[in-house]
Amino acid sequence: ANALFDMYQSNAVNPDGGFYPLDAHGKPCGPLRQIHETARLVHCFSIGQQLGRPGAADIVDHGMRYLWEAHRDIKHGGYCWSLDDGGYKDDSKQAYGHAFVLLAAADAKVLGHPLAEPMLADITEVLNTRFWEVAHGAVSEEYARDWSKITTYRGQNSNMHLTEALMAAFEATGEREYLTKAERIASLIIGRHAASLDYVVAEHFDESWNLDQSYKGSDMFRPAGTTPGHWLEWSRLLVQLWVLGDKKLAWLPDAAARLFRSSVTRGWDHDRGGFFYTLDFEHKPALRQKLWWPATEAIGAAAFIGTYDADPIYEEWYRRIWDFCATHFIDPANGGWFPELGGDLKPVDAFFSGKPDIYHALQACLIPLFPATGSLMKAIAETS
Repeated sequence: ANALFDMYQSNAVNPDGGFYPLDAHGKPCGPLRQIHETARLVHCFSIGQQLGRPGAADIVDHGMRYLWEAHRDIKHGGYCWSLDDGGYKDDSKQAYGHAFVLLAAADAKVLGHPLAEPMLADITEVLNTRFWEVAHGAVSEEYARDWSKITTYRGQNSNMHLTEALMAAFEATGEREYLTKAERIASLIIGRHAASLDYVVAEHFDESWNLDQSYKGSDMFRPAGTTPGHWLEWSRLLVQLWVLGDKKLAWLPDAAARLFRSSVTRGWDHDRGGFFYTLDFEHKPALRQKLWWPATEAIGAAAFIGTYDADPIYEEWYRRIWDFCATHFIDPANGGWFPELGGDLKPVDAFFSGKPDIYHALQACLIPLFPATGSLMKAIAETS
């Protein structure tokens, strides 16, 4: 974790605002700032600040100011997807990006950052008035800069990350409405849809939240079929939601256990190791590349769920996946993690290049070190 912090703290800060993406050697490589990367670095260095890491507060402040002064659309409201040195590069309003702004604002509130209160109020209003669909208990997906509709598509990925952010906002504020929304999303995505598919998380839906098995978007953000890494991510989030809700929703830990078993049974390459990126609806590998983030999410899930479930499967897989990551994903020469591996388990650049942001890998390193009582921000505060 400290090695990841070191690499990004030394190389990612763009003096003109926001953060640089990093190349394969961990060095700055371009002017594009995407909102999820900006917000996730705020989240990660908020964790660093909570841990007492020197310099982390400066990174948090740098990112918060860029979210508020650059990504935030003063004219139309909301937060635009990406910028470069010339201004907006992609000015669409994405639920996925807004979820991470909520996460950053919630973390910053815990730290007492001066922009946290106005940003938390602003992003909450935008989510409530522009994205939240009361009838379905989930958010819509995307709009143009002026809030005109782009598509009728609905996606689980943005709602999954919003669940994470809503829990963080509940922890930061104590306002139950955040947690209620998270519970409604989980009920729709997992309790209704994943359960009906034998605990496979469907990704793509129409605006009435009917499953669309024929959908194919970009392979990076909206690949066809199913994505086992998201089953793992959900499995941890469900147990976290159960804990924060005073363990009243009894279906959550059972669903988490079923998702974890489903992912390691269907999604793991039992011949070579690693999780396949995507499967088709017959549970056969579709995109066979092995990405780093499903493995990191499996580590966090195994550690978190294993706190409450004595089944040895979690310890067994925790060790197996860490062994695979240490051997294949962690870059001993340049630092950080390789983002993806080909069929021969060598690094490739099919979807990602350079070093991915530290969000997934950092949490895999730290979640096992702290009590499974909620987010890392909460757990670190309780143990310091």
